[in-house]
Amino acid sequence: MGAIKAASGDAVLTFMWVFVSSMFGLFTNLIVTALGIQTLAWAPLVITTFIVFTFVFLFNLIGEALGGASFNPTGTASFYAAGVGGDTLFSMALRFPAQAAGAVGGALAVMEVMPVQYKHMLGGPTLQVDLHTGGLAEGVLTFLMSFAVLVIILKGPRNPLVQTLFLAIATITLVVAGSTYTGPSMNPANAFGWAYVRKWHNTWEQFYVYWICPFIGAILASWVFRAVFPPPAPKQKKA
Repeated sequence: MGAIKAASGDAVLTFMWVFVSSMFGLFTNLIVTALGIQTLAWAPLVITTFIVFTFVFLFNLIGEALGGASFNPTGTASFYAAGVGGDTLFSMALRFPAQAAGAVGGALAVMEVMPVQYKHMLGGPTLQVDLHTGGLAEGVLTFLMSFAVLVIILKGPRNPLVQTLFLAIATITLVVAGSTYTGPSMNPANAFGWAYVRKWHNTWEQFYVYWICPFIGAILASWVFRAVFPPPAPKQKKA
């Protein structure tokens, strides 16, 4: 029952995240235009970081209210591999498809409600290089993101606002770094949702670049994290 509840929460949260996050570019454009700062090169980056910070903080609260729900399969996998949380292989076998289904729903929903003049601003990650370069890029980016998340959440500041700010900065930095390679995604569910909209969700390219390589990166990040920050040895009971 616990695994089913977790999967249900993941589906809802991922639906909401894909629906909202796909409009971050639109939000940034509208704010920049409203403030009249189109000529400032740094303005879109700063505003996008603030938007990501705001929504990540909000979604963390929603995720906690849903019993620890997550919208990113690699995040779930990395915490499991790091020995954190109560997930099992069975629970993840339920959560990952639920997250993918939620992402499909979110992508389809936002395409339905978005006004025609803004639909060109929607869309998920796209492979812009050859297959193996894309897979390597997505794997490395997910490795860096997963390691950053583990350090920030488990070893970083306890203030949730500061944690969220660091997460937003790390996310935007890696998105910019990978923008000419794979989008990037660093989130297999999000990539799958938009791939479904484009009718290439069942291709080897989508599976290899946006599922296999990110999971490898996330698991490796967890192993490196455990090597750098080994868990404390269990205390022996006195006889």
